[in-house]
Amino acid sequence: MKVFSLHLLLMGLSCMLLDGVATNASRPAVVHIGALFQSNSTIGKVAKIAIREAINDVNSNPTILHGTKLNLRVVDSTCTGFLGFIRGLELLEKGVVAVIGPQSSVVAHMVSKVASELKIPLVSFSATDIFFTPWGSPFFVRTTNSDLYQMTAIAEIVDYFGWKEVTAVFIDDDYGRNGIVALDDALIERRSKLSYKAAISPLLGLNRSEIMDVLINVAMLESRMIVLHVTPDIGRLVFSVANYLGMMGNGYVWICTDWLSLIVDSHSPLPSQVMDEMQGVLALRQHTPDTNAKRAFVSRWKNITGGSLGLNAYGLYAYDTVWLIAQALDAFLSQGGNISFSTDSKMLSLKDSNLHLEAMRIFDGGQALLNNILQSSFMGLTGLLKFDSSRSRVHPAYDIINMVGNGYLEVGYWSNYSGLSIKPPEILYNGPPNRSSADQQLRTIYWPGGTTVKPRGWVFPNSAAVNLLPYPVPYQFVGFGDGTKNPNYTDLVNMITAGKFDAAVGDIAIVTSRTRIVDFTQPYASSGLVVVAPLKKLNSGPWAFLRPFTPGMWGVIAVCFFAIGAVIWVLEH
Repeated sequence: MKVFSLHLLLMGLSCMLLDGVATNASRPAVVHIGALFQSNSTIGKVAKIAIREAINDVNSNPTILHGTKLNLRVVDSTCTGFLGFIRGLELLEKGVVAVIGPQSSVVAHMVSKVASELKIPLVSFSATDIFFTPWGSPFFVRTTNSDLYQMTAIAEIVDYFGWKEVTAVFIDDDYGRNGIVALDDALIERRSKLSYKAAISPLLGLNRSEIMDVLINVAMLESRMIVLHVTPDIGRLVFSVANYLGMMGNGYVWICTDWLSLIVDSHSPLPSQVMDEMQGVLALRQHTPDTNAKRAFVSRWKNITGGSLGLNAYGLYAYDTVWLIAQALDAFLSQGGNISFSTDSKMLSLKDSNLHLEAMRIFDGGQALLNNILQSSFMGLTGLLKFDSSRSRVHPAYDIINMVGNGYLEVGYWSNYSGLSIKPPEILYNGPPNRSSADQQLRTIYWPGGTTVKPRGWVFPNSAAVNLLPYPVPYQFVGFGDGTKNPNYTDLVNMITAGKFDAAVGDIAIVTSRTRIVDFTQPYASSGLVVVAPLKKLNSGPWAFLRPFTPGMWGVIAVCFFAIGAVIWVLEH
């Protein structure tokens, strides 16, 4: 009996040991993850280093993947749709279980369709387009904030200063157009509006004459409140042209989305000429809390790059994205998940095609890995990394910076929790949300022209159009009339027809007889329907109230007095 019991005990221990070995053996030695970004772009240069450092940190930490190593497969992509899509397909057929990226919203829209078919999660650190939805792109997740929040922040700044009309200058692609749609909706909610939309073609965006044409049209408008939503390369050229056209002086307001803070953080200090062209501009920057972990990484970054490349917010998001995938992958493996791929039956039907799409396979554990990503919650370099039901990060927030001198000033913050504030959002999270107008605050802002007085935000349309022509036009203003009495405008119009004057500027009424012989611009003032009545100047004094009482009126009053008195007397007697 004792021998039998000992035998059972040994069998139990053997099973336990074998089970332990099987569990460890089920974890692969290496798991491949992909990265899709443009390595020569401002975002890509920073992201490349940040992702590499995060991979090293994960692989050197035995508490994360418990022996499994991450192997990064990088594909250099462009930010244009077709070429970026092709590069994305190349990456998805490399046996990766998740992809860091794409960098561009345009590319992300296209690649996400294929990734959803193959059940491979795309986790982007920089695609901010508002139209990524769980049902439209089920395997797309982002660790950055949607432009929906950025445009809400801009709309609240506009509302804070009381401006009612806004001009938008944007890049004409998915990223630009959809961002402006969100801005338009946010402004309407606050009883403001987009009065003009000026699109810059992404194919011709670096053409100075193209931007010149766009800004000339903007300069002719009444609104001086301009929102600039473009890429960093185009944005720098826009300010160069705007400065040339005199659009960076008093009266103008420029608010940039986070592309400008991206340049400032990555390449600071900027050349003095570049800074001079952006004085007084407001810009948003994705807010990341000032923590010990972030400060340590910033110090480490300086040692890595030697100060040649600054760390921007998207670099921090890229770093946290690696840790997000690593922790979700660790949970997936702990749940018994296996790294396996199967052939997509839909691809088999295309085996006769020259595209060789049969190399693309479905990740069997893709849905489980995606669920773990969405359920993650940890403190990263960018703050609390946790998703709500719409797959947006909780507590979206932005810094508001003001370009001044050789750098910038932080003039406040915006958060979806408490709106505009001069206190960091993480402090406000400890109290109840407060969106009252009295608590919306920003520090002193230096506007274009160096003034601290809030610009009006609009002017009468620019009438000196000749200054904007790309070629010289000599002209001379000649007075019409003798200076003592009103001139005859019909005679003035006839002089234009006769060739004595080339054009006339003044309050010339547009009537049918004149439109038959000359061309008029759009009227700058319109009276509509009016009633003309003579005006008599009357002296006013203490007895002015008696002026309406004529002798006839006095007689009527006297008759009424005696008549009423007689009636009362009859009734009394």
